[in-house]
Amino acid sequence: MRKQVIEYTSPLDALIALVKQLNVYETQYRVESEEFFTKYSQGEISDDEVLV
Repeated sequence: MRKQVIEYTSPLDALIALVKQLNVYETQYRVESEEFFTKYSQGEISDDEVLV
């Protein structure tokens, strides 16, 4: 898989893009980022589940 490089004109533009992408994932997987990170950090979600 080829990685796409995106350059932003400011750190704020990069942050806005990140928040938008996180929102897409949160909606798609029906879990908030904070909840996901907590469960992943505590080993409640495995690497195999993340890749699905």
